[in-house]
Order: sequence, then structure tokens, then C-alpha cells
Amino acid sequence: QCLLSGSWRSDTGCQMVVSVLGDDGSFSGSYLPGSAAGNSEILTSPLEGSQQDTGLVPQPIFSFTVHWQLQETARTTVFLGQCYVGTNGEETLHALWLLREAAKSPAEDWKSTR
Repeated sequence: QCLLSGSWRSDTGCQMVVSVLGDDGSFSGSYLPGSAAGNSEILTSPLEGSQQDTGLVPQPIFSFTVHWQLQETARTTVFLGQCYVGTNGEETLHALWLLREAAKSPAEDWKSTR
């Protein structure tokens, strides 16, 4: 059974800590990008999300949102993925992400999502 509570580290050095996991699958915690993020002004940022009921699905799908703590720019990233348990019992997360920066005008909207 795969549970998101605890500390996770990505291949690029990002760290996610899920500190609260509710009975309804909701969770909250913090996210800190690794050196690959390339932006030293980003601080540890709050995250909130949810996962499927692990009683129904042992390798649940999850999603969470990070609202970056930045001084100059508004950024939000959403993650969507699944937690897997390998044959050795090790839990791993596989996720895709989408980052949105605030655009200054509708004309700049096209370059605000990565």
C-alpha cells in the first residue's frame, strides 16, 4: 500500500514533505525545489493535494498544487501522478507537472504556461 505521508526526493533534488494526510485523502505539506530549478529566490513553498482512497486502490493516483513563495512573480505548479510500490516494497512517485506564471497582459498569456 502506498501512502504519501513523509518525505520524498526527486531525481533532480526537489524535496516534498507531506506532513498532514487526512482520512479523506487530502494532504498538505511543503515543497522545496532542488538545484535543477535554477532559481535561488524560491523558498520552501506550501502544497495541498489529494490522493485516491488506498483501501480501494493500493497504488493511488494523486494531485497537488504548489503556490511558490516568491517576491517578484506569482507562480503556481500543479502535479498529477501515481504512487507505485515496487517488488522490493519501495514506494516511488511518477508525476507530470504544469507551471503557470502570472501574465502581464492577455497578449503574453501564450508564454505563461510551461
